Amino acid sequence: MTTSTTAEPKQQRRLPRVVPLLAVGTFLMITTEYMVAGLLQEIAGDLNVSVAHVALLITAFAVGMILGSPVMALATLRLPRRATLVLALLVFAAGHVLAALTSDFGIVLLARVITALAAGAFWSIASVIATQAAGPANSSRALGVMMSGVGPAPVIARFTPEDTHTSAPSVRAEIRAVVTGRMVVLVLATVFATGGYMTAFSYLSPVATDRGAVPLWAVPLLFVVFGLGAVLGTNLAGRFADKRPVRTFISATGATVLLLGMLIPLSANAVALFVLMFLLGIAGMGIPPVATGLAATFAQGAPTLAAAVAVAAFNGGTAIGTWAGATALESALGGLGPLVVATIMASLGLLTLLVFARSKAMTPLNHRTRLDLSSLLRGRNG
Repeated sequence: MTTSTTAEPKQQRRLPRVVPLLAVGTFLMITTEYMVAGLLQEIAGDLNVSVAHVALLITAFAVGMILGSPVMALATLRLPRRATLVLALLVFAAGHVLAALTSDFGIVLLARVITALAAGAFWSIASVIATQAAGPANSSRALGVMMSGVGPAPVIARFTPEDTHTSAPSVRAEIRAVVTGRMVVLVLATVFATGGYMTAFSYLSPVATDRGAVPLWAVPLLFVVFGLGAVLGTNLAGRFADKRPVRTFISATGATVLLLGMLIPLSANAVALFVLMFLLGIAGMGIPPVATGLAATFAQGAPTLAAAVAVAAFNGGTAIGTWAGATALESALGGLGPLVVATIMASLGLLTLLVFARSKAMTPLNHRTRLDLSSLLRGRNG
């Protein structure tokens, strides 16, 4: 198969089969990460701890992803990608078995960290496989589909493309490719933007029951509504971000700020809460595929580590937000506390992105392979 060096490849009608299969694996990871938020009160009762204490399970998973994503990306750099995906899923399963066999909070906390390490490795490798299989013109779209799972190991192994590099990757070169000013600013923006919607999501159950008077049996429906919005958001953002990544990132974050601000007064109304959480799923979950795609673009020589850094940034925001949200939940603000924290974090993310997009210091080295952020803000490719 030949490729053209003078024109961008046309957008494919269909993505490679491996992309939806990776979405299945992503569904498993997302289910693990998010299910605690929907069961905060039930888990607190089973383990005889407070709701704020149970929220530390979300923080622990996020911290495990922060550390695990880049560390596991480097540790498995020279392993075949198929083997890494299968190994990650096996360790992921083992962590869940450990958690299922105990009622001790400390051991459950440890199991969350173990599963997070496996999830970090999976996300990093899966993001690279999805973007490389889809090609440059469809990379963000592929990430959107993959993250909408937000697989069985043998099936994934069957359809995962074989590694094409002939020489062993250099750890030093990978690190050098991601340690840049643009990556630092992108990570900060991602941490704040993700922390915004994930803080609201993580404390949705107590907010709904305490402020919105939503009965406990109906709380899962709120998460279903958010999930439906998330599927729509990841796919929409993936399609727009291939042409206008920074503009898409800013739009998604700006909408997140607006919706979180509206949740503060309107969370006391059950109907408004359902509507706003659906819209928040669209806006908030549009952020991960865009941020991951930008990270891969900024560090083209190190796609695996770049994806790992993006994953670490998502979970950095979750860790900070859930920790601050737990403190705010037990303050005089009560149920409003996590929403206030969420709005502040998302606003900081939007501010960072606006400064980022307008900064002349971010001028790319190569206009054909790097993004001119000022032009993207105005809707043009660099």
